[in-house]
Amino acid sequence: MTIRTLRDHGQHYRPRMACLNKAEALVVEMQDQKNGVKASEQKLNVTTIPHVMSGQDILAWIANHMKVDTQEAQVIGTMLVAYGYIYPLQDHKKLVLKPDGSLYRFQTPYFWPKQKWKPEDTDYAIYLAKRNIRKKGALDVYEQEEYNKLHKWMNHKWDFIVMQAKEQYKAGKERKKADRVVLDCQERAYWIVNRPPPRTHSALDYGIDRLIDPNADEKKTLDYYRRIIIFTQQAIMRSRVKSSVSLGAIVKYVTTFKNHDPFLAPCLPSNPWQTDDDTYWELNMRNVEVPTKMRVERWSFSFFELLSDPRGRADFKVFLKKEFSGENLAFWEAAEEMKWGTAASMSEKAENIFKTFLAPGAPRWINIDGRTMGLTVKGLEHPHRYVLDAAQTHIFMLMKKDTFYRYLKSPVYKDIQKKAISPAPHNFSDAQLEQNAKNRKPGIDPIIIWQQEEEEKAKAAAAAGPIDIKKLMQNKLDRK
Repeated sequence: MTIRTLRDHGQHYRPRMACLNKAEALVVEMQDQKNGVKASEQKLNVTTIPHVMSGQDILAWIANHMKVDTQEAQVIGTMLVAYGYIYPLQDHKKLVLKPDGSLYRFQTPYFWPKQKWKPEDTDYAIYLAKRNIRKKGALDVYEQEEYNKLHKWMNHKWDFIVMQAKEQYKAGKERKKADRVVLDCQERAYWIVNRPPPRTHSALDYGIDRLIDPNADEKKTLDYYRRIIIFTQQAIMRSRVKSSVSLGAIVKYVTTFKNHDPFLAPCLPSNPWQTDDDTYWELNMRNVEVPTKMRVERWSFSFFELLSDPRGRADFKVFLKKEFSGENLAFWEAAEEMKWGTAASMSEKAENIFKTFLAPGAPRWINIDGRTMGLTVKGLEHPHRYVLDAAQTHIFMLMKKDTFYRYLKSPVYKDIQKKAISPAPHNFSDAQLEQNAKNRKPGIDPIIIWQQEEEEKAKAAAAAGPIDIKKLMQNKLDRK
């Protein structure tokens, strides 16, 4: 097996079974006890792992066995790691063979690509759920995103997935620690190969069971033509928009946001990155008391712009209190908090939302149609992040079509328009710019802003709820 053969099959074409057969034969030779790669016990985070090899030993064996230079041996070794025949013990995400003392192990044949074990979404969901239990919710960013997607798609059988994950986790805890670490590394290496992280190269392309011979003719079945017909019918029935209407909408959008784009219009009173003057940031803080005119003007562009700005949302709350309909925005905020909150608090938040907004006789009962209410209440029996999507969308559209336009015509919005300030532009001289650079000070830490917002929420919740005099007096005595 030459390096050209591996390159032809591994890079320029989709890998074929002949290439995998040769790769597996090479891996079997590497595992030979007499003439194979030297393996020994190594410590990994206090745990002793058996049959561990270093990257430089693997590289030297390939170069000596195949009579190739170091560069070609590096390509062959990296290809074996990329296909999952050898996996790293430390840096899992980088499927390359490092020519140093990095630790590697041979993958068990059960996880080899030639086994045609189809990587199902259910198996991947069970694996992520098991890792979520083991790591107590501290998954990698891309794994957390995949976990949330699978939770939303497979909500109908998520109880089965969690049950399987708990059973596997319980069975794994009964093994020895070294065996448990090895199995964890093997599984993780398999899913790194078959479900690679974003912006990383996948050697298997779309999976070994879906790869085809580029020289063979594709057999088109009846199901293939049926799907083509359905897709064509849907494309024909899809509503179209005239080019003139689309271009008009783009021109309107650009004209509306032109003065609010920092690339097209200057920052008032000055750009803090250029002048080292933080007046612009102070005037546009999240919860500033008096906003700028441009900021207030942006609220009128769309309901989404109003809710995206914390200051605009606070002003909208004032209007809703006067309209006696503050429960709609409160429910929307509770749904957003549940959607982006931690998994551990999901059940508690779902119970509070049900008691506050959805239960019969709830203190802040919301008015949604019966079908949406039924689906939402039934979904809250097994809560997940997106269980309130239907009800949240209904409330959002209700506020957008009715309440939002009444807010723009209300005295509350007109009053904030009058109070809004329009800062005059700064004209700093060169000497003043140098002085500003010398007096440069760090901006407000986002964590401090977050703490301030949490304190304000706690104060608002305490003011809204009943006051326990005994507890209040006890806290004062404890403090003294």
